[in-house]
Amino acid sequence: MLRLTDIVGHATDADIAERLHQMEHDGVVERIHLSRRDLSRRRQRVTTDRGTEVALMLDRSSGLDNGAVLLLEPARAVLVVLDEPQWLVLGATSAAGALEAGYFAGNMHWKVRFDGERLWVLLEGPRDDYLKRLSHLLARGHAQVIDAPPAPAAGVRYLAVPHAH
Repeated sequence: MLRLTDIVGHATDADIAERLHQMEHDGVVERIHLSRRDLSRRRQRVTTDRGTEVALMLDRSSGLDNGAVLLLEPARAVLVVLDEPQWLVLGATSAAGALEAGYFAGNMHWKVRFDGERLWVLLEGPRDDYLKRLSHLLARGHAQVIDAPPAPAAGVRYLAVPHAH
């Protein structure tokens, strides 16, 4: 098991970003995917995307965030990647449908955000479970599921854009 006790830098630091870029091409970057809740935990056992078991043992002054680099060696890097939230995007077909969808989401205590005429529901469980709950609105045509791109994410998107040399 790999024991990591420090944050050695951040993926947005210019010198580290360049090293990570090359290491990515060499296939030696490992990622630890964490939820927002897990970012505040200083001690936890996790597994990287390459299967390495890791014991995180950070001191209280350390603050994990998206892009935190926990290990940076010549032949290996480990960094934190925030699992971005998943959303179900709904559109109402009428004012009455919008009211009913909003009322229902509130009654279910779902976390939502509004974007123009769309209702974004934060998925904290399987998408199908939410769709089953909404089946009465969908079947009557009061709401429809809109296939939309993921909500804009704050923070680092490490190597998210294709590039050339």
